[in-house]
Order: sequence, then C-alpha cells, then structure tokens
Amino acid sequence: MADDDSSEAGERIAKIIARVGVCSRRDAEKLIAGGRVTLDGAAVTQQGTRATPDQTIAIDGRPLKQPEPTRLWRYHKPTGLVTTHRDPQNRPTVFEKLPARLPRVVSVGRLDINSEGLLLLTNDGAFARALELPAAGWERKYRVRLFGRLTQADLDKLALGTTLDGVRYGPVIADLERARGVYAWASVSLKEGKNREVKRLMESLGCKVARLIRVQFGPFHLGQLEPGLAEEIPAKVWRPLLGMGKKKPAPSPTSAG
Repeated sequence: MADDDSSEAGERIAKIIARVGVCSRRDAEKLIAGGRVTLDGAAVTQQGTRATPDQTIAIDGRPLKQPEPTRLWRYHKPTGLVTTHRDPQNRPTVFEKLPARLPRVVSVGRLDINSEGLLLLTNDGAFARALELPAAGWERKYRVRLFGRLTQADLDKLALGTTLDGVRYGPVIADLERARGVYAWASVSLKEGKNREVKRLMESLGCKVARLIRVQFGPFHLGQLEPGLAEEIPAKVWRPLLGMGKKKPAPSPTSAG
C-alpha cells in the first residue's frame, strides 16, 4: 500500500479527509474544488495541498476529527440496493440499510442494484481506494444463475478474453456447476470487474443472468453471512492477508469468510 505522500512533508489533504472516513478521496477533491475546505483557517484552492499533523483542516468550518484505526467489514449486500451514499433517483442505498452500530463507512468497489453478495466496507476512504485499484489484481468470484442453454465448451471461450462492442474483457474462468433444461448455475472468476462484465459476457453466449452473487473478493469470502448483515474482520486477520503483518494466520469462515 505504498503512497506518493511519503517523499514530502505532510499528506495530501484529500487523502487525510478520506482517511478520517468523511468520504472517498475523489469526493474529498470535490469538497476542495467547491471551496468548502480550509487549512488553518485559509481556504484550500489547490488539490495537491498538503497538511502536517499540527495543522487544522476544517470542512464547512468544522475541524476534522482525529482518525480512528482502520477497520474493515464484510457485508452481504441484498439485491435492490444501490452502492452509493446519495442516489439522484432516490432508490434505496446500501448505506441507508446498514446495521445502526456501524460508523460511517465507504465501500471497496461496488455491486450494481441487481447484484448481491460480498461487499467490503471500511471507515478509511484512502484504504478503500487502495484496495479497489486494478493494480491490486484481486480475483473476484461469482455464482451465476443463468437462463438459456449452454455447455462448458461455451464457457471455455471466455478464457482467452473477449471483445464486445469495442470493449476488451480479460480472461474469465467459468465452470458449469449444473444445468437443467434452460436453467443453469455457473461459477465465474475474473480480475478486472468492469461494469456489468459478467452479464454482458453471458449475454454474448446467448444467456440471461437471473441472479448474480459475489462470493469472493480478493482474499475475503462471503461465507455463510446472511443478506443484510455486516461482520467486522479483525485487524489481526486482514492485515496479514494484505501483506501488512508478519505472520499469516489461518482465517476461519466466520472471520475472513
């Protein structure tokens, strides 16, 4: 999780705001652009402005709180929820439906409104951004219920990568779990996670996705977590899994999936 802030004094203000958990770094940059952020009482006008621990950052005149230790949760997102804090169409959001005991959190990536399954949440916006970057190369695994006739040979075509409507999709490993008539279940593994990737790829094979469940994201698993519930992953579990600890413990299904 290297960061380009280490070579100069202080950290970028947008990163600090995200680290506190107010919002993502991208949204923090919007706050700066909107003139809502000050440093020691003076408006911040440059996105790359840095601050040191002894300086005071405020948003709309309210000083930032000291950051809490980074925490990480796994959440079983149900269908019908949008992964955003504010939806212009007033659809129900993930963050409106989270258990009340959770602090303000942001998601690591997204799942679309009709998808369900594992969504990681954290109180550290900068940490979330680092985890969701393509450079992390995290594998995403799904179980997919399909409507349409297909064979394992059809699914094997995805292993070499596919181009659809000018968009290039990387290799996808898909295995047919079972098929009965026009209904089937398949497991799908990919690393890119482009918008609606699984649905578009299955449509290219003549099938409609009736249900899409993410069961794994990087080293973390959905396990038996019930829809709508969130469970914190202890730091002693996630830090080694992310290469931030000295010893990698054997995670249990209830702690890391």
